[in-house]
Amino acid sequence: MTRMTFGPVFTEEGILFRLWAPLHESVSLKIDGAGLRPMRAGEDGWHRCTVEDARPGTRYRFALPDGLEIPDPASRFQPLDVHGPSEVVDLSSYHWKAGDWTGRPWEEMVIYEMHIGGFTPEGSFRAAIERLDHLQELGITALQIMPLSEFPGRYSWGYDGVLPYAPDSSYGRPEDFLALVDAAHERGISVFLDVVYNHFGPDGNYIPSYAPLFTDHHKTPWGHGVNYDGDGSEAIREFIIENAIYWITEFRLDGFRFDAVHAIKDDSDEHLLQALARRVRAAAGNRHVHLIVENEENDADLLQRDDKGEARLFTAQWNDDVHHVLHVAATDETFGYYADYAGDVGKLGRALAEGFVFQGEHMPYRGGRRGRPSGHLPPTAFVSFIQNHDQIGNRALGDRVLASSPVDAVKAVISIYLLAPEIPMLFMGEEWCAREPFPFFCDFDEDLNEKVRQGRRQELSRLPGFDADDLLDPTAPSTFAAAKLDWSKRTTSDMLDYYRTLLDLRHRRIVPLLKGAVGGGAVYRSAGNAIAVDWTLAENRRLHLRANLGNAAAPLLEPRQDDTETIFRLGGSGGGGLGPWTVIWSISAG
Repeated sequence: MTRMTFGPVFTEEGILFRLWAPLHESVSLKIDGAGLRPMRAGEDGWHRCTVEDARPGTRYRFALPDGLEIPDPASRFQPLDVHGPSEVVDLSSYHWKAGDWTGRPWEEMVIYEMHIGGFTPEGSFRAAIERLDHLQELGITALQIMPLSEFPGRYSWGYDGVLPYAPDSSYGRPEDFLALVDAAHERGISVFLDVVYNHFGPDGNYIPSYAPLFTDHHKTPWGHGVNYDGDGSEAIREFIIENAIYWITEFRLDGFRFDAVHAIKDDSDEHLLQALARRVRAAAGNRHVHLIVENEENDADLLQRDDKGEARLFTAQWNDDVHHVLHVAATDETFGYYADYAGDVGKLGRALAEGFVFQGEHMPYRGGRRGRPSGHLPPTAFVSFIQNHDQIGNRALGDRVLASSPVDAVKAVISIYLLAPEIPMLFMGEEWCAREPFPFFCDFDEDLNEKVRQGRRQELSRLPGFDADDLLDPTAPSTFAAAKLDWSKRTTSDMLDYYRTLLDLRHRRIVPLLKGAVGGGAVYRSAGNAIAVDWTLAENRRLHLRANLGNAAAPLLEPRQDDTETIFRLGGSGGGGLGPWTVIWSISAG
């Protein structure tokens, strides 16, 4: 904690409390059970006060001149939610069991996206620990946890957090999150955290009342942009960058998924994203730390590699393009943005071979150009999936449509994305074909709740097929309760063994080919519903995919070579062609 600019600090004289409030000449500290204490104001906008008898567990707030009492923006724990007092926490006393953990190389990653509240019936950090053995046996090597920053109310997706240093109290204490990370590391599982640096939630964000958090120079879907480049931006930038460093150093996380980086607006000489990646990597030292972006613009420049093939800034990006083509193939849904991926399985070939489908071409749904060339990047610069929180939750009913799709089609798309050289990501429960929905949910006061209902209705009404008239009430307790996984159904699933088999094959045969693999070594071809993709990977080995994503027979595209070893086959072939929903993976010497 002494390395951090924000939040309480343990000193020999007691605990130093700090608040950067340049909009006020005076601020007071209020310790629960005691009166107001004036804080020393500095010319730099900082207000400081050392309390000799404060200790871990002490609850406190800051009082502004108008009487408004606020939590610490760098609060480490909010036991009574976003409007309550902050609590002093000492994480240094935690005894790490996996103290020698340094992480895992990126090419070994099989990611599992999870929401702590929905992952188990209890919805807590401690309860999640009890399910880690299942994930280890499945072949998962990384958790990706949806945002934890303290949010208002009893439940939330987490993207409306307002106190980014405090794990939400509904999931347990910070020490419980430490225990979850430690338990994952004991099992060889990395832990990534989804963080939101493009906006703050609408309830409980007091920072604008005492500091220049926002700027009208930039606009985002949530209103004014965060002030990363205007007057006072140096402290705002430091607040965010140190937040990422805090998670990496104090909680020993293995990386992040950065939400909607295209909405982080910054005209500084060094964009926040560049500074953030640079300093997080420096803080991690020799540990494996991986940085993943969500980027609607498909900006391949963020994924550049150095001369050794290592990521300069960000390790990988969520690749929606792979999802969209596989989703269309398995479900026949062609409404909304899916229409831009329908009727051309060659787009899947391009996404697997080159990363993005749209690399500067016009995308009809967006009404403009999208993306930049990405074929020069290695396949591991992309994270592929057939489910995630967005693609499920941004449906009126939050339904997992793949769970009710034809089994042959589902198995085919699973075998493609789990064995492709891109990094695969599962969404919680997918491995046993869970049918529980994952609709959007949140819990504000009634005024904000009604605004959320109206906003979601308007948003979904723009998507043909996502009928806003069927929209679940995102603020109802029943909507959140419906999203919780039913673990009893895991034991009756035929799909679980299929996932285990594929992931075992991936770890044995695909992962060894990924270290040192470079971009520009893949080609693809398509004819009707048939695709062929060939990658040149490590040690000049060639990985081959031949697939038919349709209900009718399709051509093989070219004859099989004698030196090719088939490592996986689903479906049938004959007469020089591929049967319906056939997938064949093979390896050759190159």
